[in-house]
Amino acid sequence: MLRINLLKVLLITVGSLFLIAACGGSSSEPTLATQPTPVVEKTEEPTQQNGTTTVSPIATSKGDSGGGKLVRLYIDPPTLDPHLTTDATSAQIIIEVFGGLVTIDRDLNIVPDLAEDWEISYDGRVYTFFIRPDATFHNGKPVTAEDVRWSLERATNPLTESPVVDQYLGDIVGVKEKLNGDAETISGIKVIDPKTLEITIDASKSYFLAKLTYPTGFVLDRENIEADPKRWFRRPNGTGPFRLTQYDVGETMVLSRFANYHLGPPLLEEVEMILSGGTSMLMYENDEIHVSGIGLADLDRILDPGNSLNAELLQAPPTFSIQYIGLNVNEPPLDDVKVRQALNLAIDKQNLASSVLADQVVPANGILPPGFPGFNPQLRGYEFDPERARQLLAESKYGDDLDNFPPITMTTSGSFGATVSLDMEVVLQMWKKNLGIEAEFQQTEFATFLKDLHKRRFQMFDIGWIADYPDPENFLDILFHSESSNNHTNYSNPQVDALLEQARTETDEALRFRLYNQAEQIIVDDAPWVPLWYSGERYLLVKPNVHDYYLTPLYIPRLRYVYLTDEE
Repeated sequence: MLRINLLKVLLITVGSLFLIAACGGSSSEPTLATQPTPVVEKTEEPTQQNGTTTVSPIATSKGDSGGGKLVRLYIDPPTLDPHLTTDATSAQIIIEVFGGLVTIDRDLNIVPDLAEDWEISYDGRVYTFFIRPDATFHNGKPVTAEDVRWSLERATNPLTESPVVDQYLGDIVGVKEKLNGDAETISGIKVIDPKTLEITIDASKSYFLAKLTYPTGFVLDRENIEADPKRWFRRPNGTGPFRLTQYDVGETMVLSRFANYHLGPPLLEEVEMILSGGTSMLMYENDEIHVSGIGLADLDRILDPGNSLNAELLQAPPTFSIQYIGLNVNEPPLDDVKVRQALNLAIDKQNLASSVLADQVVPANGILPPGFPGFNPQLRGYEFDPERARQLLAESKYGDDLDNFPPITMTTSGSFGATVSLDMEVVLQMWKKNLGIEAEFQQTEFATFLKDLHKRRFQMFDIGWIADYPDPENFLDILFHSESSNNHTNYSNPQVDALLEQARTETDEALRFRLYNQAEQIIVDDAPWVPLWYSGERYLLVKPNVHDYYLTPLYIPRLRYVYLTDEE
């Protein structure tokens, strides 16, 4: 899953988690559009205002057969190590440079990547993967089963310090023992021959293959890492459709076509990421970049059919994502469920979506987004009810004595001096008006924000989650099981744990989804989150000579399908 702050973190991305994050959940790059949405705009490209960027006019291909160089505005990713990523900004680069045994296609199906095929035992526990004979690293070295084994061992090595490895690889027999220091190797992984690998999981789980599409399961080159352990990712020897050929921190990043890519070479010759900041819309209108998100301030003029840019609007489906406020249930006053419920009831989400976000988002009542597998339209969320909110606050163990009420700090991601997003300002104003509670803002740089988030250092935080794969386990189990490393709110409910554990191995899909529905309702009632909004339709400006820039609800675009022509 990929995690991102859908409004504030300048991800140019992902269409994930993994879209983000990740995921995630959870949160990177421009998305297709025909109309701007906050998600697209701020998750897409950096909007750094301090400084200007000077670039040459965008390049076109040499003919109408495809190719060319795609130029985008981006920001420096927090990491380029697949085994450490938890965010959409990093994931969007990583999925172009690296790969794993399997991947997700544009129709959200699990399809072969480095493995050309696989077999699953009758009991659903043993997976036998057959590595493609033509799969190679960027330097031409063949990918072997041993490379896969070593990569998974590296990801699960406690010294690697992967924040989410237990969630994405923990189903493999022996991983938990290794993470706990009780074993040096993963007992459930066996190399059968140079091109055959066997993985045994602890129980039959329908989502296991989907988890292997997350970067934590990606294959790395041991020699590449051991030659320069601290800086290898600046010149990675990956297996993906593009090679990272240039990375100047804070300036530019260049991805170049890998002609021998096993799934077919990408059509683009290069992808250039401008990291030095700038104003996306201005750069797009000056023909300096090929894609741009659209801010709310530009929305009306771009939607005007009479505007010349209107013809360049593209539209993509909503992402499987949610923006929310996490509440650390171990921190006063959030340790009282009635306080958490009051905070939910005191927010007018419809007003927030309409007045602040121009109806470009959908108010969220639950956790699973509309259209996502297992979505429950009957779920009971929190309708705006300030009177009930005040009543619950008075009934809490803290009462309505606001003079002695524990202080509340909202942590958001943002660079030094960055302004707090309007939606968060409005939320805090609503709490002050409807409850008399005043909360303070605290901002931290994005990479630091993610580290502190995983260490559960926040009392309250604002962030988003984008699905890494289309299964309710990616939201409910990963984010709310009491033993999950992604449970950043410290939420714990034995009944929820039991439902989630039963759902893991349930083979009847209808029953499995009912179990998730039950768990989701309990979680919502316990209120470890304040769900804010789901993604609306995504809109983006794309130059007319850019073709097949395609986004899925998982958010991350796959650039190997994109090509440019000379046509304007």
